[in-house]
Amino acid sequence: MKANLKQRLFSPISLAGMFFFLASSLFIAEPYLLMLTAAQLIFVPLMLQLLVEVKRKHIVITWIAMLSIFLLHVVTSSAGQVVFAFIYLVFTFIVALYGVKRFLKRGFTNWAEISIDIGLMYLFVGGLWYFAYIAGIDTGFSPLITWLTAIHFHYSAFLFPVSLGFFGRLHDSKWYPYIVCSVLAGPMLVAIGITFWPLLEFISVLVYIFAIYSLIFLAFRTRFASKLQAMLIRLSYSALGITIIFSLFYAANSAFGSWFVSIYFMLLFHGFFNCVVFGLLGVLGWVMAPPPTNQAVWNFPVSQIRGKLKGTGEPRSGLVENLSDFVDVKVLPNTIVQFYEQTERYQLVASVKWSTWFKPLAWCYKWISMKLQQLNLPISRKPTEMTYTIRAVDPVLDGRKSPRAWIRKVKNNTVFVAIYSQHETEGRTYMNIALPLPFSSMIGILQLDAVDGRLVLSSEGDRDSGVYLALGSTTFKLPLSEYFVIREQSRGVLTAEHKMKIFGVPFLRIDYRIVEK
Repeated sequence: MKANLKQRLFSPISLAGMFFFLASSLFIAEPYLLMLTAAQLIFVPLMLQLLVEVKRKHIVITWIAMLSIFLLHVVTSSAGQVVFAFIYLVFTFIVALYGVKRFLKRGFTNWAEISIDIGLMYLFVGGLWYFAYIAGIDTGFSPLITWLTAIHFHYSAFLFPVSLGFFGRLHDSKWYPYIVCSVLAGPMLVAIGITFWPLLEFISVLVYIFAIYSLIFLAFRTRFASKLQAMLIRLSYSALGITIIFSLFYAANSAFGSWFVSIYFMLLFHGFFNCVVFGLLGVLGWVMAPPPTNQAVWNFPVSQIRGKLKGTGEPRSGLVENLSDFVDVKVLPNTIVQFYEQTERYQLVASVKWSTWFKPLAWCYKWISMKLQQLNLPISRKPTEMTYTIRAVDPVLDGRKSPRAWIRKVKNNTVFVAIYSQHETEGRTYMNIALPLPFSSMIGILQLDAVDGRLVLSSEGDRDSGVYLALGSTTFKLPLSEYFVIREQSRGVLTAEHKMKIFGVPFLRIDYRIVEK
């Protein structure tokens, strides 16, 4: 732990940052300006070193950004200051791109890593406001408010989400996702509230209060790598618990004209606590023992077929060769097993039910789906027969084991083209389904379970389960989930429910009646 602290505090980046900070302090007339300089030269680079395997290019890029911040305080030429501010803006843009890259490698999964990703992206917003301040761009606010917005996006929108992400690597509870959502939404809500609607600013501060005090409570219930780290992180979050109360008073003054708290009081008191207690102690706490990510690496095979499926092979009788590869078929009715292994023997009637809130989007998408002939579901909930064929797909083109395409139609319109395969991870076999799209493919990895004589297929299972978008070499987890339940109604007759959610909100349900021909 001491080795970690020494290694990072005395790294080439950290030493340069401390040197430039001390040198900058000699040229800054107003001491409060050092709060943003500390973030730019010390806190941000230190936190980035915990996220990136530092190479020579990272050192050089960071040194250039640090030198630019230092020279900003030295040169008197406005044009020169704008150039140096632009160089720092480019640095924040590079950091934001890294956040985007991290996110695209993983997608909508793992709240701790999402918090870090968004924090990295927010830094660019801080860079934009700082550039506007230095360049004297009219933002509609005074220069002081423009500068305060820049510092807000360095501390509240970068340091806080990244710190929260590290905390999430140590702690997991049902409250954590709500805290992350509140913290990530906070900076933008505050900015919108300040600009357009002071009441929204007040409400957003209340949301922040919920998030911060929940986080403080969880921090005191979480085991850290050492007592010293626990003390530093808990003090860091507790400082936010103090400063957010004064933010509430300030927002109340803006919204209602009561509880007067001046901007200068906020600048000194709020700024000092956030910089020294939250920023310095929090960064030191994580530098001591940065928790490793718990994000699993996906190694499942992905279909390489993109766009329209061409050149299908011989007919296949079922969606799978053996359902027993996935579940214990002895506990399932024989009709369910037959449907998957001898699908061609069954007739399929579907009733599509879009959620009311989603119907306008479904109507808009219908025009696209008709062109694509993919994911082309009816808008009407009227029971409709789906005809289909199942054909082999060249495994060399697809890249997976024994792929076969289930092509479903309603009259002459193709509804689904789904290429079925399977893969095994840690002793469990998953159904691996690809829906080819232009330049990409939607991948559904379903976990199968036999529950009380029913077959349950879910993307919300263990390990690989999920709905993904494969684009190039990137496999990106989508905020979608699907859940199937198949039951035997009577001998030779099945019913199935297919439910889909987006961001956890239901938007589609398809009821199937499956009858042996």
